[in-house]
Order: sequence, then structure tokens, then C-alpha cells
Amino acid sequence: MTLIESIQRSPIAFETARGQALAADWGASGALAEVLTGIGGCSPYLCDLLRQEQDWLAEAVTLAVPLQNVLPADITSHIGPELRRAKRRVAGFLAMAEVSGAYSLAQSTEALTEFADQAVALAFEAALAPYQASGKLPEETGLFVIAMGKMGAGELNYSSDIDLVVMFDDREMDHFEAATRRQVLVRVTRAATKLLNDITEHGYVFRTDLRLRPDPSVTPICVAMSSALDYYESLGRTWERAAFIKARVCAGDRKAGAAFLDQMVPFVWRRYLDFAAIEEAHALRLKIRTKTGARGAISVPGHDVKLGRGGIREIEFFTQTRQLISGGRDADLRSCQTVAALDQLAAKDWISEAIRNQLQRSYRVLRHTEHAIQMIRDAQTQSVPTSDEGIGRVAGLLGLSASEFLTQTGAHLNAVHAITESFFAPAPATAPEVALEDHHEITQHWPSYAAMRSERATALFDMLRPEILARLQKAPDPKEALIHFDNFLRGLPAGIQVFSLFAANPKLVELLTDIVVSAPALAQYLGRNSGVLDAVLSGEFFAPWPGTEALAAQLTEKLAVATDYESGLDLARIWTKEWHFRIGVHLLEGLIAPRDAASHHAQLAEAVLTAVFDFVHQNFALKYGHIPDSDCAILAMGSLGAGQLNSQSDLDMILIFEADVNAQSDGAKPLSCRQYFSRLTQALITALTAPTAHGRLYEVDMRLRPSGRAGPVATSLAGFESYQRAEAWTWEHLALTRGRVITGSAVFREAVERLRKKILDEKADWASILKGLRDMRARLAEGKPQSGFWDLKRGSGGLQDIELVAQGMALMQSCREGATAAQLHFAQRGRAPVAADFACLARSHDWLSELRLLHHLICGTDVQSEAFAEGGLARLRRIMKMGPEVDFKQMITEHRGQCAEVIDQILGQSEGQGNES
Repeated sequence: MTLIESIQRSPIAFETARGQALAADWGASGALAEVLTGIGGCSPYLCDLLRQEQDWLAEAVTLAVPLQNVLPADITSHIGPELRRAKRRVAGFLAMAEVSGAYSLAQSTEALTEFADQAVALAFEAALAPYQASGKLPEETGLFVIAMGKMGAGELNYSSDIDLVVMFDDREMDHFEAATRRQVLVRVTRAATKLLNDITEHGYVFRTDLRLRPDPSVTPICVAMSSALDYYESLGRTWERAAFIKARVCAGDRKAGAAFLDQMVPFVWRRYLDFAAIEEAHALRLKIRTKTGARGAISVPGHDVKLGRGGIREIEFFTQTRQLISGGRDADLRSCQTVAALDQLAAKDWISEAIRNQLQRSYRVLRHTEHAIQMIRDAQTQSVPTSDEGIGRVAGLLGLSASEFLTQTGAHLNAVHAITESFFAPAPATAPEVALEDHHEITQHWPSYAAMRSERATALFDMLRPEILARLQKAPDPKEALIHFDNFLRGLPAGIQVFSLFAANPKLVELLTDIVVSAPALAQYLGRNSGVLDAVLSGEFFAPWPGTEALAAQLTEKLAVATDYESGLDLARIWTKEWHFRIGVHLLEGLIAPRDAASHHAQLAEAVLTAVFDFVHQNFALKYGHIPDSDCAILAMGSLGAGQLNSQSDLDMILIFEADVNAQSDGAKPLSCRQYFSRLTQALITALTAPTAHGRLYEVDMRLRPSGRAGPVATSLAGFESYQRAEAWTWEHLALTRGRVITGSAVFREAVERLRKKILDEKADWASILKGLRDMRARLAEGKPQSGFWDLKRGSGGLQDIELVAQGMALMQSCREGATAAQLHFAQRGRAPVAADFACLARSHDWLSELRLLHHLICGTDVQSEAFAEGGLARLRRIMKMGPEVDFKQMITEHRGQCAEVIDQILGQSEGQGNES
């Protein structure tokens, strides 16, 4: 249906004669005459405007070069009238373009925004000129103008005001200079906004709003950049963060403006998922509803299509809040434009394709409606008229009958309301109560937990509770699962963030209950470290494992932007916990095998050591400088050196340095060489082990260094060589078979590795090795016996027993592999000094290692418990690919018994028998 046809079919008698007269006045025919007749019939205001600028508009339409020559080349002497004339031309052209369908919504709003940018820039240039000419201001004033709201996003509506924040760069100024500059720039800002805002006989350019500046009730209309940054850092609120999503520099000193916006990034985009933003945005929605009086069913006549329920602002709130939640972690979600932002959110699975499509359609329809409402009288209103005639005029400009308009608009308002309401204020679940509610002795304590401190948190949990309980009811042992969930809930320090996260992402409820049912230890960890759930939603949680170098680079990048040393250590802890959690979830969900998980834990630890050591060294050097011509490296030992860790492993390591021992550091507080590296090592240990608000990174064990606890924490390469050759015990040489250099320059790392191999070659004496193995095994049996059935590490035939023999074989046969299985396979293929079933030891080591890793994940470090939880046992069988008939306790006993026999056979050989072999 054409525009003219819709008007003629409307029951309202429009002033079609006026529109036809306008078309005749233009001498227009065909489609242009139809558009002019329709516009004139619906909007007397536009009819008059099109007549005023008829010559320019007719030429613009004919030449098809819209808005290119809207302003004359030189408007300096008549800037006020010329800007107003240009605004009339832009308004007339865009009315024709949008009503006829020649321009899309995006083209129309972008064109209007481009003109606004020009107008603001010209107004401030004109306002600055007299002060610069008189010498009261320099050529480079440092003033910049930030466009906010729809202007910042390039989405200005037809009769929009423009939101501006005016600032100046005072970073290089003293207090007196900044105060003096501010006084002049306030007058400049007042003059510029007067040029834009004042209504004269020529009309106005743009209504201008400066109230989005920091604390507008007490700050001047031109704000010093440093004051603004201080305000946002200490007092900035969520709605101000949302406002700055759309901020951009539109005039003035663009370099200074860009610097300001760069410094605002941490304020706007929080580094971690911010679900509390939902609560604050919802409170603002309710405040707007109270102001607009929006209650009851949506009725289109009189409804505010911007601020009312289901309106444009609801779509913007929904989109911006989603952006604030995760935009700090994912820069791809930071678009300033609503439609583009919805595309990005859908691409990252934050919203469904259906929601994206509905909100985009509704946004475009409601924005067109908003424009049509404003085209009637150029009034800054978004409310649908209440009279039949007014509704008909709006419908006519949209090419619809009145009934079609009411039906379409109502459908979109209701669709938007349903989507946004379910996000900001989801209705309580109506799932039936389940049998678990009968366990009142467990659930009665929930209201007293820290997670339930706020009313909003309690309301959110009440909404989630039926779904969670229904899932726990499906566990192999529902009551047991409820107890584990209770442990998770009790460990939460606060609930609003976590419950908001679950409410917004139902898949996380499924993941949580799965963890609770099958891995109670991981669930307890999650309760104490709920922030790791952020990582699940980052978009990369299920991506392939990145490897050591990529992990180290990622952490190094995070540490580089830390505001201070302590915050850097906290960032490292948060980041590392997220990766530990990721490994656990991937293992639990069967995405990786246990041996992969052990390797991933080791690679993560190596990456953390690499990045944190560099960070610690840089901070240390600020005070103490460097030792000239020195180098140092970390020699990873134990399971870290072997490249196989679990989630509870500590880090065995030795710090080795090379330097002139008589040298001093070149910092403000010089240290001797040995002091320097000892204190550096202590600083590293503290950085790794000190408990902060975010816990520890790792426990560190340096007892494998020369002389153990009695020796210095850092050792020179020459001292290390001397000790290993002359003083080290055989067990220390056995431990060295698992050594691996993981930091330091390539040249120094190679030097340490060459020395390690050389020492091992020199110590390959079976008689000494055999004696050392026997002594060490006896000492372990006496000092560190098996502490429970599930202590798979200690005791006869346990992992430690197998590893001891593997190290002996590696030392004897010059095997340079650090992993136990590799050492045993090498012994099997080579000429071992004893005949033994090394393949049996390798198989059992692999199986027991995997079982221990899974036990730690599912049950934690408690080796005294007699059995897994039912859900955990089921998950254990699935991961290890074993049927229900398998008795794990029996298999453990058999493996350990077989290994003990083989090890007894090896260590029972006499020295003479060993050599004969």
C-alpha cells in the first residue's frame, strides 16, 4: 500500500489538499508528488518546512547528492542563521528520504548525526575564536567535546536533543593555570551551546543537554579531565558506565579526548563479569516506570515508545547491560550501536538468534514510529497521540492504516516487554516442589547463609531453587547431592552476582548441578571461588588448550596492565583459578583424558612461574636494580619437572643463577650478588604462596636445592655443580632425573641442562643407585607411610614407590625423559641392570595416576574416606571407561600388589646380581 493510498483509506480527514498544493508548488510529479502530498497531509509543520527550503531540497533530490552542500563554504559571519537554515534542510531531506523508504533507519540516523558533528564543531570553533584572537586562549586549548547517547552511537532521532560532555586536558597544567583555563572555557561552552540551542526567528539547531557530565549539580559545564577521571574512579555509577558505552569524541582536541576515553575503559568495561549490573539497571527501569506511570497492560494510544514498557529504552537497557556484564573480558561486545551490539551478543551466544531478530525488528519499527511522532510538530516527544486524528497522522507517515499501526506497535511493545522483563525481573519458577524439600534439616539453614544477605539475592535464589532441586533429585543419591549443594551454597561469600549469573544463563545451573552430583570437591572449590564461573561465559572456555607459551603470554599481558604489584598478584590468582577450573570441568565432562589434564596442570604451572617470575623480577629491580652480566633460571623438579601435575600439587623447584659473586646490584638500594638472588627468590616464593583475598597461587617446595632446608634458597651454577658432584646424596641425583629448566635466557637454560646431563652421566653407578633406592624406600616407609586406602601415592607398590624405581633406571641408563612412564618404557627397551616387568610398572603407574587425579578432582585430598559419592563413582567409571562390574578397591589392591612384587624383585637383587644383569 502506498503512502497516498493509506491516507485516503484512513477514516480521518487529513489536509490532503495542503499536501497536494505543496506538490504542485514544487512542480513535482510521480513518486515525489506522492511523497510530498502524503507528508503535507500528515504534518503541517513539515509542509511549511519543505516550502521554506524548497529550492535547496528540490536541487538535492534532483542531483541525488544529499547533504553534501547543506552548509555554505564560509558561514563565519552568520553562523547562527546558517546553522539553523542547514538544520531545516537536513530535516526536510531526511523526512522525504525516510517516509518514502529511500533511506533506511540507519542511513537516516547516521546522516543526522554527521550533521550534528559538523554543527557542534563549528559552534565551538566560533565560540573559541574571539578568545584565541585576543590571546586569552592559546591555539591549542585542550578542549574536547564528547558525544553521548544517540549522538555518540550515530543514532540521532528526528527531533533529538544532543547529549554532550565538554572537557579540557589539564594534565600538564598546575592548579592556577587549570582554574584560569576553566573559567574561559566555561564561557566558550556557554556561547557554543547558545549557538546550537537557542530558539531564534530562524529556529534552532539542536537542543543541547550537558547534564551527563560528572556530578552536574556541582561541576562547571566544562570539566577538567583529571577531575572527571577522579570522579568516575571513586563515585561512578552503573548508569554512567552504560552511558559511556556510546561515548565518542565529536569535536575539539581529538587526541586529548581519545586519551580520556582510553583511561575510561577500566571504569566502563570491568575485567570480570559484572552481573550486579542487572540489578542496578532493573532499579533504573523501575524508576523510569514510576516517572512515566507505566502500569497494567500496554495500551498503544498515549504510550511512550521510548521510555514506556517494551519501548526503545528497554531494548537499549537490555543490550547495554548484557554488554556491561561481559564486555570487560570480550572487546568484541563493545559496539556503541544497538543493532550491531545485538548481532555481537548473538554471535557470542549471550542471546539467542530469535531474541536478537525480535529486538532488532522491534527497535527499527519503534524508532521509525518515534520519528513519525516527532515529524508531526517537531516536538521532542515519543508518546503516541491519543486522538484518532493524531494516531492516523502517525500511521500515515509510516504507510499504515490506523488499525494496522496500533496492531503492529502493540505487538512489538509486548514482545520487547516479554524479553526484557524475563531478563531483568524473571518470574519465580512454578515447578512443583520435589522430595528433597523434605530434608528440612539441611535446607533450614539456607536463609542464614552469607549468600542470602540481600533481598534481591534471596528472591533470585527462590526463583532458581525449584529447578536446582529438581536436577538434584535425579542424582543417583539425591540426599547426598543435596548435602554437596549445601556445601557449595555455604561457601559462597555473596549471592547476588552468582544467582544473577545463573538466572541469566540457565545452562550454568545444569553445569553446577552436574558438578555437585559428580564432583563434590570441585563444587566446594566453586563455592569458595565462584568468580571462576566468569570464565565459563567468556566464549573461550571450551576452546582447544592453548599451550604453555600462549598461557604465559596471556598472563604476562594481564600483569602488564596491573595498577600496582599487589593487584597484579591478585590478577594472577584469579586468572590461574579460572584455568584450574576449566581443566577440572573439561576432565569431568570427558572433553580431555586424565593424562591430558595432568599435562595441562603442569603447563599452567609453568606458564604462571614464567610470567610471575618476570613480574616479580621487574618489581624487585625497581628498588634493587640488576646484577650486571647475570642470568638466572628455575629448574623445575618433581612432578612439575616431569610435566604431570594434579590440581593439588605443589611446585618443586631450584633457582640457579650465574653472575660475578663479588658484584653488587645497580639499584637505589644495592645488594651483594648472593643477597640479591636470595631475596629475589624469597620474593618469588612470597608472590606464589602468600594468601591474599584471592588465596594462594601454589605451595612451593625448595627442599631439593643444595643442602635442602639448610642451604641458601638460590644457588650459583658453579655452587650447584660442586654440590651435586661432591656432596649430594644418591636420592638427590635420582630427583635430578626429573629436572627441567623452564625460565631464563635460552643460552643459560642450555648451560644448566648440559650440566644436569653431565652430572647424571657421572652418577650412573648401579651399586650406589641400588643402595640409594633401598635407603630411600626404607626412609619413606618409616617417615611417610600410606595414610589411607585412597592414598595412592605412598606405601608399597604406590606411585612414589614406582617413581623411585623409574628414577633409578633413568639414572643408570642415561635416560633423559622426566616422566615416569617414559623412564620405565626406556628401561624396558634398553639394557636394564635388573630383569623386571617394567611394562607392568608403567601400566600400573598410568592407571593409578589417572585414578589419583580424578580422586582429587571429585573427592579432594581426603584419602581417609572409604568410598566415592554415588554420582562421583558413576562419573569415575565413565571417564576411565570401566563398567559397573569393576571393583576399584580390588583393582587398586591388585595393581599395588603386582608393583610391590616387581619392586621387591628389583631392590632385592644383590649388588653382584645387579651388575651381572
